[in-house]
Amino acid sequence: MFCYNCGCHLSEHDYCTSCGVDVSLYKRIMVLSNLFYNEGLARAGLRDLTGAVTSLRQSLKFNKNNIEARNLLGLVYFEMGETVAALSEWVISKNTRPDKNIADDYINMIQASASRLDAINQTIKKYNQALAYCRQDSRDLAVIQLRKVLSMNPKFIRAHQLLALLYMDSEQWDKAKRELVKCAEMDRNNIQTLTYMREVDRMLAPDETGRVSRRKDREEAVRYQTENEVLIQPKGFKEPRRSGVGTLFNLFLGMVIGVAVMYFLVVPSVRTNVFNQSQQEINKISNEIDAKNSTISDLENQVKVIEQQRVELQNELERYAGTDGTLQSMEQLLNAAIRYLSAMQEAENSNERNQGFSETADMLEQIKADMVLEEAPETFQNLYQLLFKAIGPYMSVVYYEMGNPLYLNGNNEEAIPLLEKAVEYDPDNGDPYYALGRCYDNVGRGEEAIVALEKFIQIYPLRDRAATARTIIQRLKAAQ
Repeated sequence: MFCYNCGCHLSEHDYCTSCGVDVSLYKRIMVLSNLFYNEGLARAGLRDLTGAVTSLRQSLKFNKNNIEARNLLGLVYFEMGETVAALSEWVISKNTRPDKNIADDYINMIQASASRLDAINQTIKKYNQALAYCRQDSRDLAVIQLRKVLSMNPKFIRAHQLLALLYMDSEQWDKAKRELVKCAEMDRNNIQTLTYMREVDRMLAPDETGRVSRRKDREEAVRYQTENEVLIQPKGFKEPRRSGVGTLFNLFLGMVIGVAVMYFLVVPSVRTNVFNQSQQEINKISNEIDAKNSTISDLENQVKVIEQQRVELQNELERYAGTDGTLQSMEQLLNAAIRYLSAMQEAENSNERNQGFSETADMLEQIKADMVLEEAPETFQNLYQLLFKAIGPYMSVVYYEMGNPLYLNGNNEEAIPLLEKAVEYDPDNGDPYYALGRCYDNVGRGEEAIVALEKFIQIYPLRDRAATARTIIQRLKAAQ
């Protein structure tokens, strides 16, 4: 355990041996958080998921940074079918501890498959649609939607409970009990499940519990037991006298009633079962088709991305390569070198030489715009830098003479790119740094102005403008 104030390891004392802060209450809080975490872990091991959620939430109330408790809470939610709640806990855990956190594996496990994410979204949508059907009193449609939900996520406890409640409403007690048994197998002490189960058991066995018998019925009936059967006979009941004709009539009437029951009850039930089985097969096939369509869509998107990357690479290759297969950038660099050498050797006067330097600079800037110099071969970079340094002093003066009048006239935005070119071509030329720093200051780029003016002072520390530059730097630093 570490001190919340200074981060040092705590000893058995009730105060931090490093900073002296009182940590007695802090230790109690941490111990309580760990106790509730251990309780939640034990409950989760016994399939008491509801109790585990309660204990883990209590642990996080005492210590929201208890990563183990938060990750376990996410696992319990995931086991209950609450995938969204589980992801929320794991995302919070990952943001709390970005490194060496098993929540990364849990999140990647869910997000790795697009079909799984789509299934989770479909589960939530269908469950919400089932709730809407319930509010609209369309219970049959709600049952169909819940069956689809459970076919995609069999561990969704809330869907099992809602389906059991719909079965209870339609007095299908056996089906309701099957759903509640599934809930109890996943979460043993869920209060809502136990409440529904008690009601279902009461309706399935009213005579054994005696909870639905009325006082009037008990008073007007005689109850006795023969072997394994319990018989209830109304008080004052007298058996009628039997005759042969009456017996035959009763047999005939029983046959008629049996045929009627067969036609009106058994046959519709069989038809309903056949329809339900057919509907389940249709739902299963529909889900398989949806999953395959999702997979096909993902593959098509991947093909589109790969094709786009191929076209981009092809365009980049065509941009670099000429018609005869020679790299255009290499050819441009060689032309720039030839133009520079021609200007140095064949020019009769300084104007022609300066013109050659300007054309060489244009070629070098075109090369820099067309390719990434750091990815070029080393010999290419060396030749480029050699030419750049050779024409640098001249081009620095050219750009300075173009940008300085704009600065003096107050056109700071137009002057900045030219002055930046001047210091790029010759970092040792101090004059452009002063004008560039003043332009940065005028447009509100204080940090860049400080860097430029400090560079000017480093090159020309004794000039008159150096004092002005120091004053501006002090003002900018004071304003930060």
